[in-house]
Amino acid sequence: MKTYNILILSVILAVSLISCDHDNFLSRSPQDVLLEDQVWSNPDLVRSNLASLYDNKPDYQELEQYWNFTDFDEAFPSRNGDYWRVRRQNYDYGAWEYWDYGYVHNINLFLTRAENADELDPADKSQFIAEARFLRANVYFEMVKRMGGVPLLTDTLSYEVGEDPAPLYTPRAAEAEVYDFIISEIDAIASDLPTDPTIKSTATWGAALAIKSRAALYAGSIARYGANTPSVSLSNGVVGIPEGRAEGYYQTALDAATELIESGRYSLYMRNPNDLSANFNDLFQDKQDNPEVIWAQDYLLQSETHQFTVNSQPKSLTEEGAVAGFINPTLNLVQEFELLDNTFAPLPNRDSNGDLIAYEDKSEIFANRDARLAGTVMLPGSQFKGQDLDIWAGVMESDGTITTGDQFGQQKMLPGESEPEQVVGFDGPIDQLELGTQTGFYIRKYLDPAPAAGRIGTGSDVWWIHYRLGEIYLNAAEAAFELGDNDLAADYINEVRQRAGFTDDLDPGEITFDRIVHERKVELAFEGHQLWDYKRWRIAHQVWNGAPLDIDADTPGDATAPSAGPIGLWPYKIHDPGGADDGHWVFVERVPSVVTNPVTFRLGNYYSRINAGVLSSNPELVQNPNQ
Repeated sequence: MKTYNILILSVILAVSLISCDHDNFLSRSPQDVLLEDQVWSNPDLVRSNLASLYDNKPDYQELEQYWNFTDFDEAFPSRNGDYWRVRRQNYDYGAWEYWDYGYVHNINLFLTRAENADELDPADKSQFIAEARFLRANVYFEMVKRMGGVPLLTDTLSYEVGEDPAPLYTPRAAEAEVYDFIISEIDAIASDLPTDPTIKSTATWGAALAIKSRAALYAGSIARYGANTPSVSLSNGVVGIPEGRAEGYYQTALDAATELIESGRYSLYMRNPNDLSANFNDLFQDKQDNPEVIWAQDYLLQSETHQFTVNSQPKSLTEEGAVAGFINPTLNLVQEFELLDNTFAPLPNRDSNGDLIAYEDKSEIFANRDARLAGTVMLPGSQFKGQDLDIWAGVMESDGTITTGDQFGQQKMLPGESEPEQVVGFDGPIDQLELGTQTGFYIRKYLDPAPAAGRIGTGSDVWWIHYRLGEIYLNAAEAAFELGDNDLAADYINEVRQRAGFTDDLDPGEITFDRIVHERKVELAFEGHQLWDYKRWRIAHQVWNGAPLDIDADTPGDATAPSAGPIGLWPYKIHDPGGADDGHWVFVERVPSVVTNPVTFRLGNYYSRINAGVLSSNPELVQNPNQ
């Protein structure tokens, strides 16, 4: 009777020529295949096997899936093939679904073989096992935050042809049980992982505490704020966490974050204190013993690169002219970066009478703001690779008449002039013209200024950061706030804000839920947190509520203010020969015309729909609610 593993790890081949000595061929050990015992006695080959598990770890928003950054209100997708993202009315119930038990099986199979690998050095063996269990905790975290409770499988499964498969059917564990498993796995393995903070691309003690802090924080939030959406639950606990468990999870998150911070092994990045915006941006570029980065997906030129810079660089500075400008940050995000006096305020483009304010320089409107703004977003007046960006939408006459073009940098005749003049920037914005900004902004975070990084054939080796200390400070602050310790929460938040140029610390009384949400929004923009944060706080249906876009809304700092689509801010050059404002700049709010629908996040989106094929293959599974 033949036995089949459900899935197996890839066979490692060592290709060589086969001898033509037929008499001895059948009695010889194979020379072109590494046998299992050979693999599991060689730490280099085991490490290679483990590397394939790292390579297949899941993520949603990251550098190789840059288009996903335009799914919400942080950015607009300036590419014709992606306009559907701002035209849909609802998010699909299957959005963000992840259910990969093939990957789980591969990890479990690795663990089974590693545990039986008696020829490995004990220290190597312990570390290999700890790293694999770390990756298993990570993938279960990825599943639970998308799907809710999932089957917890920690052993490989096998099936004999003709047998009843019913014993293999595994029901979904309670959502809290999955979070408890993740936390307990981390507790079990942390001491077997290396403590060296210069190790960034594989599991370490620091990465273990980081994932524990984040997972416990998510669980605590679902327990506390799930009461605000009572229908987003299932009676068996598969979806939803009892409110009474919130405090315990928050304490676990705080303890893990505090231990990591107080270890002194990591520190907030501060290598350019004279330019805090550049310093913040350098944090994501600097791979030389970066003190803040805990765990990252690394890339290497001439080996493995990505196309993030190719697809998102400013149009006027594109290295090949073909692609650029896909990710356009929005005014929704830009206005969240507060003034350095700790106050929230929209960008002052109009006076108290509603008239446009003229600025001598395009950058003036963004002055005295949180340094993280210019480190995250390229603004009108910004530079990239030492060159000025050319962001402006047209020419405005004194009577409000606008002249613009339908091509980047286009020239036209203006009233009273004898020669054609440029009437729109080489970087846009031009409505409905793809591959340039249509909001008035370009992304800065993770954009690589290195020569040839914007070329398709070269690409960028800037890494994608999974965990960094800035997040850990905010995890600690949020957990302390939820536990009622505003003094401690203020201490942690102020550490992060001081690096952004704030000289007046927030008082404990100023730490509110809105402030917690705000700090994560501006510190962690374009780092893959927004969707999961809004889901765990149960505010996604309030923010992305399908309400018509209000370009006059004055809501920076309001955690639940509606923001169901992207809004831009377009600069216009004043043409008024002889007038005091000639050559100055005004700014006008604008919704790109391809944005035809404000999007609705429905209650059924809090947990992704389980694929029908998955449900039909396991009758023990139940579907998520409200779908």
